[in-house]
Amino acid sequence: MPLSDGPSAQAFFASVQAYAAECGVSLRTPPPEPTSCCGRGCNGCVWEGFFAAAMFWREDAFMALTQAADR
Repeated sequence: MPLSDGPSAQAFFASVQAYAAECGVSLRTPPPEPTSCCGRGCNGCVWEGFFAAAMFWREDAFMALTQAADR
């Protein structure tokens, strides 16, 4: 699932957290959406940081779920 906007990222977080709960795996809290974007498309926009953190969260969640499956 691509993380290209806030709503798709939130939907992804929710689906992965629900799956992790079914598997009995505890995940860390996903990154919060930025609240300070000015909407001018700045270089180094707060959304770029959010999506970088979201990708890290996705990798971390994948590793936690993979480790749980290997047990």
